[in-house]
Amino acid sequence: MSVPTTDQTKIVNRLRRIEGQVRGVAQMVEDDRYCIDILNQLQAVKAALGRAESEILKRHASCCVAEAIASGDPAEQQQKFGELVDLFERAKR
Repeated sequence: MSVPTTDQTKIVNRLRRIEGQVRGVAQMVEDDRYCIDILNQLQAVKAALGRAESEILKRHASCCVAEAIASGDPAEQQQKFGELVDLFERAKR
C-alpha cells in the first residue's frame, strides 16, 4: 500500500470535514432546528462536495488521463476519455 501524497491527504481531510458537516446537519434535524438554517448547511455541504469533486477530477486529469496520453495507446486514451464522458453524462441527469 502506498503512502498518501499531500494531495490525497488534503482530499481525505476535506471529505472528513464534510462528514462532520453532514453529522451536524443530522443533529440539526434531530433538534428540530429552523428549516432555513438546515438548508443553508446543506448548501454548504453540497459546495464542499463540489470542491472535493473538482480536486479529484483535476487529479484524474493530471495523472490518469495524462498517463494515457503519454502512453500513445489509442485504446487506453479512448477508455479514459469515455470514462469522463460517461461521468459528465450521468451528472446531467
